[in-house]
Amino acid sequence: MRLLIVNPNTTATMTATIADAAGRVASHGTDIVAVTSSMGPVSIEGYYDEAFAVPGLLIEVSKGQAAGADAAIIACFDDTGLDAARALADIPVIGICEAAVATTAFIAQRFTIVTTMERSRLPLEHLVHRYGMSSRCKVRAADIPVLSLEDPASNAGERLREEISAALKEDKAEAIVLGCAGMADLVAELRAEFGVPVIDGVAAAVKQAEALVTLGLSTAKVGAYATPVHKPYRGLLETFEPSRMVRS
Repeated sequence: MRLLIVNPNTTATMTATIADAAGRVASHGTDIVAVTSSMGPVSIEGYYDEAFAVPGLLIEVSKGQAAGADAAIIACFDDTGLDAARALADIPVIGICEAAVATTAFIAQRFTIVTTMERSRLPLEHLVHRYGMSSRCKVRAADIPVLSLEDPASNAGERLREEISAALKEDKAEAIVLGCAGMADLVAELRAEFGVPVIDGVAAAVKQAEALVTLGLSTAKVGAYATPVHKPYRGLLETFEPSRMVRS
């Protein structure tokens, strides 16, 4: 099967990290196609960035489906544009936050998501509530910019570890979810260091996507995720008119 992974920010080095994490867990015969959005912010930190990341994301999902992808994964922990992408595509679309939370629920009663910036904490709390896990999951922010994860000279790793330690002690967390796709390469060392399950949303999403494709399941196209109504779009968004975007 072919899995499309879209990095909805425009930082190609982060896409490479994401692709590596996906490739490590993909089943034999699963082809990982990781792409970087062609437009939008270099990182997604808060509602404003998220809004402007969606158009580029939708372009890549549309192109990926047309190229034969069996499922798509949105590699931003905010599950950026997830509902819109599900409405647009006929193939399954997985958000890495939803995949990580669902996966962790199988192995821990109490767990904590450790994300990057404080401005990202509340949006993730909203997602946790939406996914029905508010009573089991807390969200913490390590107060580190997303791009600092790629800078060896930054203190991002130290701050992340401090927040994980606090989650284990104060939240009584039984597992830790890494709340940013840019953390995907840290899973193994953090598991070894802290001795608890550490879950990366990219890896979880790959396995969830493989399961859906294997089961022959896709997004329901009746109701909330029905194909967008064809209507004119004007101005700079003219090319996003549904009749131009929906491809099979």
